[in-house]
Amino acid sequence: MPRQDTPTKTLAQVGADISGCRNCERLANWCGTFKDRPGYWARGVPGFGDPEAKLLVLGLAPGAHGANRTGRPFTGDGAGVFLYRALFDLGLSSSAEPTSRDDGLTLRSTWITNTVKCCPPANKPTPAETRACSGYLVREMEALVGIRAVLALGRTAHDAWLAHLMNTGHSIRRLDFPFAHGSIHQFGSTTPVMVDTFHTSRYNVNTGRLTYPSFLAAMRCAAKAAGALH
Repeated sequence: MPRQDTPTKTLAQVGADISGCRNCERLANWCGTFKDRPGYWARGVPGFGDPEAKLLVLGLAPGAHGANRTGRPFTGDGAGVFLYRALFDLGLSSSAEPTSRDDGLTLRSTWITNTVKCCPPANKPTPAETRACSGYLVREMEALVGIRAVLALGRTAHDAWLAHLMNTGHSIRRLDFPFAHGSIHQFGSTTPVMVDTFHTSRYNVNTGRLTYPSFLAAMRCAAKAAGALH
């Protein structure tokens, strides 16, 4: 079997497990409140993208009326506007305007996933819920063998990536890697680079904390570090 088929199958298995996960009672119950709404996915949201990805985009959690509705990360709400526009402008997405899981959009050299796979109340997962989801990120990374850089969308994603490294045998200290928009963190020649950016939430965009040029610059930096740009 060709090598590219192996991670696809593995990622599909991880995605199926994420969709059926009920490990966190609070999150499972909250997602359940959306099941009666027409067309809502209302369960764990799997990652999405190119199985041969070099760039990992790591977010916080599915939005209640975005990914929790559509079943695809950063699709269907304001948080995805800057993200997919930047991916498209860099040649990493076939479209700048995602609408649904079935819109035909594809990614090149990029995988998008969230730290917490289920939509949390008030968009705030608990530390226990974040830890409970950490195993899925481990499994994704085991399949995504080509990842060379990570774009961390916000402090929670930044912290989750550091926790992932520590939990998988890397000897690092959190204090040595403070979060700051545009920061580039190096962990060694064989470990993906992490680039920080403010989250693409409506709040950050509407308040001007995050502008499109500043986000695009961070995305370009991460994509360049990953070797994902032509």
